[in-house]
Amino acid sequence: MTVDTLTPAERPTFYFIGVTTGKSSIMRVFPRWAEHLGLGEVPIVGIDCKWHDEPEVYRRVVEFLKTDPHSLGGLVTTHKIDLLAAARELFDELDEYADLLGEVSSISKRNGRLIGHAKDPITSGLSMEAFLPREHWKKTGGELCLLGAGGSSLALTMYIMKNKTPDEWPARIVVTNRSVPRLEEMKKIHSRINPGIPVSYHHCPIAEQNDEVVNGLADGSMVVNATGLGKDAPGSPLTDAVVFPRGGLVWEFNYRGELVFLDQARAQEAARGLTIEDGWVYFIHGWTRVIAEVFAIEIPTAGPEFDRLSEIAARAR
Repeated sequence: MTVDTLTPAERPTFYFIGVTTGKSSIMRVFPRWAEHLGLGEVPIVGIDCKWHDEPEVYRRVVEFLKTDPHSLGGLVTTHKIDLLAAARELFDELDEYADLLGEVSSISKRNGRLIGHAKDPITSGLSMEAFLPREHWKKTGGELCLLGAGGSSLALTMYIMKNKTPDEWPARIVVTNRSVPRLEEMKKIHSRINPGIPVSYHHCPIAEQNDEVVNGLADGSMVVNATGLGKDAPGSPLTDAVVFPRGGLVWEFNYRGELVFLDQARAQEAARGLTIEDGWVYFIHGWTRVIAEVFAIEIPTAGPEFDRLSEIAARAR
């Protein structure tokens, strides 16, 4: 569905606002989760918008969710910053993270009020903790390199800055982005919340410049693809000539698509001693946090029930 084909829901409906929503595993996973969680026969409907679409498109989506009685809310991906920038005044309430980050990943309703939450500082942190070895930064002196300065990168840095003690900090955070405004916005937010972690910002409009940054990282560093390249657009932020840090961690925020970035890391996995993670666990945490918010239910972030939801998702993947 696109903004031009939005029609009033005939029964309680949950939405997914993205770019290529029909290709996402959630379209198969959500009905099984809904049954397991006892949500009833609630359909999930995808709303596809272009990458960095026109502000009016985002406004029409938010207005639809706000005014349609059977539209319960939904999850926003890719468009989190652009959507809020275009439709901020349509929200009756924003949580602390949404207000600070300038993005929404969760849209819900309470007593007729439209509420926006930014869940990524929670979900990115939960996902990182799932594969980051205990005391990794302290033991290795590794750095955190974020390719892309959008909402997901900002959320992960926020999680670290607001929730971690100095002995749990990476030695440095390195951020690259192909355009300057996102870097400047990140700098402004970091200036308000950074407790003292060294951060460097790099304008890298071409992949070869990202290569240079990654090539200079310390051993044990983590390299994250937070650009959307490989899913929302083809390619990778790096070239095949890049050299990943020895003993490093490589994290692709996406779990579907061409995922060229993952292929590049796997080509060096043995030689460089890499630990490689895709976005599947991030996918689980991201969706379950939003579902819990929209349907006002408790969903654990770990333990047997979370494992059960993960198993259900894996079978439907």
